[in-house]
Amino acid sequence: MSKNFIPPNQQRNLRACMVCSILQLQARFMREGCPNCEDFLRLQGSYEAIQECTSQVYEGVITLADPSQSWVAKWQRLDGYVAGVYACKVVGQVSRGSSIGNEKGAFADGVSS
Repeated sequence: MSKNFIPPNQQRNLRACMVCSILQLQARFMREGCPNCEDFLRLQGSYEAIQECTSQVYEGVITLADPSQSWVAKWQRLDGYVAGVYACKVVGQVSRGSSIGNEKGAFADGVSS
């Protein structure tokens, strides 16, 4: 079974990263952080950071087995990310008062780019 497999009974508990759109369970964000954005979001082990930088509100789902070879990944600008399940559109933005990522200038105006 794939490392990125999400059981059907857990799909209602998915959260999407507001920066890269990857979908994971909150417990996985807590345990491992975001596989694409961990360097600057630092979600691993931080409930507050997960609440500020992920959203339960998203539209559509894309499953990517090989992002570097997928035209869908290129179209959605996901070709530099890890294989996994991604949202087509994530609703929400990182709060302006968030200290997440500010040390490296990840969010100039509090909104992820």
